[in-house]
Amino acid sequence: MDLNDIVVFTKVVETKSFTGAADLLGLPKSTVSRKLAQLEERLGVRLVQRTTRKLALTEIGEAYYARCARIVADINAAEQLVTDMQSTPRGRLRLTASVDFSTRFLGAIVADFLAEHRDISLELEANDRIIDLIEDGFDVAVRFGQMPESTLIARKLCNVYLVLCAAPSYLARHPGPKLIEELDEHDHVLFTPQSRNHTWTIYRGGVRPPGSSSTPENTYEFGPPARLASNNFGAVRDVALAGGGIALMSDFAVADDFRSGALVRVLPDWATHPTEVHAVYPARQNLPPRLTLFLDHLAKALNPPPWAR
Repeated sequence: MDLNDIVVFTKVVETKSFTGAADLLGLPKSTVSRKLAQLEERLGVRLVQRTTRKLALTEIGEAYYARCARIVADINAAEQLVTDMQSTPRGRLRLTASVDFSTRFLGAIVADFLAEHRDISLELEANDRIIDLIEDGFDVAVRFGQMPESTLIARKLCNVYLVLCAAPSYLARHPGPKLIEELDEHDHVLFTPQSRNHTWTIYRGGVRPPGSSSTPENTYEFGPPARLASNNFGAVRDVALAGGGIALMSDFAVADDFRSGALVRVLPDWATHPTEVHAVYPARQNLPPRLTLFLDHLAKALNPPPWAR
């Protein structure tokens, strides 16, 4: 099999003439005609009906072209991939992530990436709304939680947990609980992403012990009544920092507060189940090198996550 014959055949079909294929390939018209004849002779079939005015595919020629066109496209994509990998990655990346994650840690990760790759620019949209990547033209999103069934590709980056915390000023007025049951006696500062009655289940150790998922001593429902309920993590954090009560917060959002002493971990043996964080991007046969580089950089920067180090 001579792949050049197949390339010539596809170009004859696409240009609908020997002259057009010859011009496109930079070959003499006689060479194009000869190669198509060689291909038909080898296959033992007529692929193209020739008249003085036009060319037309036979039924077998149509079926053969459908397969050959994919082969030629794959070859071109493979050569372009090699070219891209040898050249300096360049161009723009469009990224979207939640507001809290963007402002707490993603900015520093992005800055490190841009410092390493001077020919790549990046547009970050901080948005808590789930964006349609394909419709809105985004290359990648950082998303939390279980991934729904879709055509998107999800690459796991790390886990996050919700943990209990309070300001020293609150704990000075209300001694911190020693037992999980004592949380009922404290003011709750509650993140409510869906409704005012939203509750969170927390577990001893942040994981459900085998065979003990329903035992009261290993689970606790953190929810209403709450002194403050908000659908914004920033507001919940601000109230907790001001001494408004015990809050359940993402560990990445309060890591700096723990280090500075502005917030204190309460009942450190308790947390939610881990929530997976993924990089999500449209399924493509060949990812642009700039996107592959960024996905690898993101995975390395978040394993282990900086707030857990």
